[in-house]
This record gives sequence, structure tokens and C-alpha cells, in this order.
Amino acid sequence: MARNPKRRRGNNKRGKSNRPSMVGKTIELDIVDMAHGGSGIGRHKGKLVFVPYVIPGEAITAKIRGDKGSVMFGAGQQLLAGSADRITPQCVHFGQGQCWSCHWQHINYDVQLLLKQDVLADQLSRVGKLSDTVIEAALRPVAPAPEQWDYNFSMTLSRTKDGSWGYLRQDGRTVEPITECHIVHPDLLDLYEELDLDYERAKRMTLQRGSDGKMMVIFEIDEEEEPELATDLPLSVNLILPDNEPINLIGNAQSIFTIGERDFRVTAGAYIRPNINQIEYLMIEVLKRLKLTGKERVLDLYAGVGIFSAFIAPRSEILTLVESYPPAVTDADVNLMEFDNIDVVEGQVELVLDDMIDEEAQYDVALLDPPNSGLHKDVVNQLSQLGVKRVVYVSGDPASLARDAKVLISAGYPLVDLQPMDLSPHTYYIDSVALFERS
Repeated sequence: MARNPKRRRGNNKRGKSNRPSMVGKTIELDIVDMAHGGSGIGRHKGKLVFVPYVIPGEAITAKIRGDKGSVMFGAGQQLLAGSADRITPQCVHFGQGQCWSCHWQHINYDVQLLLKQDVLADQLSRVGKLSDTVIEAALRPVAPAPEQWDYNFSMTLSRTKDGSWGYLRQDGRTVEPITECHIVHPDLLDLYEELDLDYERAKRMTLQRGSDGKMMVIFEIDEEEEPELATDLPLSVNLILPDNEPINLIGNAQSIFTIGERDFRVTAGAYIRPNINQIEYLMIEVLKRLKLTGKERVLDLYAGVGIFSAFIAPRSEILTLVESYPPAVTDADVNLMEFDNIDVVEGQVELVLDDMIDEEAQYDVALLDPPNSGLHKDVVNQLSQLGVKRVVYVSGDPASLARDAKVLISAGYPLVDLQPMDLSPHTYYIDSVALFERS
């Protein structure tokens, strides 16, 4: 939204608006849209107002909690006109000021999918500056999740001030102690309830279930001091040190996950999407867009433990996997040892690609699965120098996808196809598989 230039020339030396703050006041709002981040959007006297736990089409009263000049942030007080798409949440922790791990339990699931598509289109338009014609031609409906509940194989908890564990609230600072959670595998809740294993220096704790049913606890600590821990439960215990190095204390350092009838070793600290059962569906969409014939030279960048590479290797001539996290690279070596056409490289993607350019390497296809922050600024140009014609981009964040799409299109890689997928029902998170291809 454009700012009013007259505000900068007021008498306030700090450049702040002389308009009285709205904080603490209650206003009436019509919710007109959904924002990336899970909140609904209303408008009051020319300002956008973001309010959680609402649905477009509803009318509410909201108490203003924050006033940032061009935008305000509110908490819903009264529902004046509810949406027909509003349903009763399953979880007792869902609602104002409570757990913020789920954002949309109050919305009918079919409508959640439509809202995610709208949010993705909005980000592509506003952030990526893509035209409506390009977006409408490329964007497909959001593929629904086969499992809408009990789908995550890991849960990450933060410590409360009194030493108990819970999920972060919407403010991102305080913690909601939990007694239930409907988006994680039930075995994790059973472990959470019977777990009598604590470590005061740990700020976060992840409970993780392998596909084989084996359980793991991972403590993230802020000091390099190994505790003396013991447990009677059949589980593994690992630490993640401040430099992100994993330390095994009890049991195994790795979990085993089964995807597409293949087993993958994943060391504590290495990233894998928590909705394990849906990764196979994600992989199928990736392979469709890679369009491999067995003759291509392929790059798998930000490749993690090699899950995509395991399915790409039989369909390509040469495959180079690049990953920066050393334990994940070691896992990839183990997970891919049967293939003789894979080169596994440890390093930052942009640095490895620079070396490839110096060596005059050439590739046909690139698979990108970057963190939610998106691509390094040099990567798209490097892909062009390496001769890449087809780019498949796996995204977990619409804003970074939109920014990177703008760069790819400017570099001569038009957006051909975009398939959003719901790997995180009842949240605002959106995963997508995008195809950018030169003619």
C-alpha cells in the first residue's frame, strides 16, 4: 500500500503519524480476504486490519492490539455475522491467545483448500508481480491431503517458564502447555504423556516417530554440555548443539522413514517433512514435472537426505546431489549407495554451482527444494550458465516462491505449471511444485 507522503512532513521529528493510536479500541470489521500467515483481513479507515480465527465474508468486532501505521492487528471479540463455512474446532487448545500450531480448525476443510489457492495466487501477484494471465494458466487447484488429522510424524515443543512443554502461541514468545494435539501421530501423544525425561538446558524438544514405530527425543540446547540422562522407555535420545551438530546419548542417532516402499535413514537434526505419508505424493508430482527420459543430466539442490534423488536416479543419466548439512550428506550417501550414477556433494549450493561453472559442467534439468527463505540470489543465474533448460521448484512458502518465480521468469524461465499441495491441513502452510521451462 502506498504511503501518504504528507505524513513525512509533519511536526513530529521522528516522522511518526500524529493520528492517535487505535490500540485498545474496539471496531467493527468486515473480513474481506485471507492473508499469508493465517489471519483474515478487514479494512478500517484506509488501513488493513489483520485478525486471526476469522473467515472471509464474516462481520466481527475486534479489539486493536497493535497499530503499525499502515496496518493494524486485532483480536476478534464478537462474531456479528458468521460464515456458513465455520465449523467447531476439534482441539481444546484452538482459539484466541492459545496454541498457534493450527490456524484454521474453524474452517471447513474444502474451503481451506480454496483459501490456500487464493493466498498463493495473491502472493504470486503482489510479491512476484506475475500477471493474472500467467497465474491463471499455471495455477492448479490445491491437491487435498489424504489424511486430514494425525498426520505429522514429529512434534516440536518449547519450554514454559515453569518447566513444562507446549506449543508457541501467536505472539511467538509465550508457550501454551498442551494436553492434546490432533495433527500429530497418536503415538507421539502417548509418548508425550508418559515421558519422564527432562533436561533444564533444553529450550526446545522434538518427539519423532519413525515409520517402523521407533521413537526418538531430540533436545535443542544452547550450551555445549552433555547431560547424564536415563530412561526406561524404548526410545532414542539425541542432542542438537548450538552449532547444529547432533550428539547421540541413548539408542540410535537416526530414524527410519519409508517413502514409496524405500527406507530412508534420517539423522537427528536433518530435515524431513513431518507429513511422512504424503511425501510420496509430493515425489510423484515432482517426477511428472521433471519429465525424465533416462538421458538427462540432473541437479538435485538443497537435497537433504536424498529422498528425491532416490527416485530420480533410475530415470536419469547423471545426477548430482548438493546439500550443505553434513549429517544429511552422510545419510544421503547411505540412502543412495546402490546407485552408480549419483555424485553426492557437500557444500553451499551457490558455492558448489560456482565450482561447476568453472569446470564447464552442463546440466539439463534442476530440482530445487530450498528452505522457506528461498534461493540464494546467485542460483538462478548459475543454473542458466550451466545450461539448465527445465527447473522444478518445490516450495514450502508462497512468499519465497513468488520472489524466486519473479527472478526465474526474468532470467528466461517462464512459469509453466504450478501444483499446490496440502501437506499441512488446518494450518495456513502451503506446499507447491512449480515447473519453469525454457522453450
